[in-house]
Amino acid sequence: MLTDLFEYKFLQYALVSGILASCACGIIGVIIVEKKMIMMSGGIAHTSYGGVGLGYLLNFEPIIGAFLFALAAAFGIGYLRRRGGERFDVIVGLFWSLGMALGILFIALMPGYPPDLNSYLFGNILTVTEFDLWLMFALTLFVVLIVAAFFNTWKAYLFDEEYTEISGFNTRVLEYLLLLLVSMSVVVLIRAVGIILALALLTAPAATSVLLTSRLSMRMVLSVLIGCFFCIAGLWLSYIADIASGAAIVMLSAVCYFTVYIIKSRVRGDKKHG
Repeated sequence: MLTDLFEYKFLQYALVSGILASCACGIIGVIIVEKKMIMMSGGIAHTSYGGVGLGYLLNFEPIIGAFLFALAAAFGIGYLRRRGGERFDVIVGLFWSLGMALGILFIALMPGYPPDLNSYLFGNILTVTEFDLWLMFALTLFVVLIVAAFFNTWKAYLFDEEYTEISGFNTRVLEYLLLLLVSMSVVVLIRAVGIILALALLTAPAATSVLLTSRLSMRMVLSVLIGCFFCIAGLWLSYIADIASGAAIVMLSAVCYFTVYIIKSRVRGDKKHG
């Protein structure tokens, strides 16, 4: 595959897109895991399918539609979350289901034969186009710059939200900004692992890094490195074994997390009994 990398442009695009996806989602994933926003992120990811269907129906780039729907879902869920209520899980589930249903409806309304949506649902990093790459680069750059510019604020917001508010920062703005970054990260992930598997790659590398270190900056760095490694390893595996790239990436990431979790649990148990 190494020699093919220099020969085939689609492999080069796949490699770069995997690294970009790992950078955006490795950083945001740590924040999502720490703030316990995993299911909310899943709702945003699945709602974006409605935008993919709308893009095909109205004949514009589906990934742009996915971003618009993800953004609308992010702010809608964020608004309803701040209003409170005991049934917030129901709201996330309804956003989740509604987005998928709208995607199916829009595709059904298309004249002629429906398009193959497997790459959007389950990901195919080998089909990334130059347009996808530039969009992923712009979104990833924005995510990295925003997190880096306000790193200390994010740190305070994650570990002591009340102190952050007392210090004069508007936590509502921070929360909506975080939801914006989540929706961007979801779009970056769609072409790499697909909507269905996006939640796993958004959380597995970050959750693994949480097991390995307590420092926020190191968690983000480790999460990015772990994501990059498994994107590249999954790409290699999918190319060699001719299997879906998104599934290969997510399986490797999940196996890594469970392995580290089991080892960590055993070490902790040995210390207690020792």
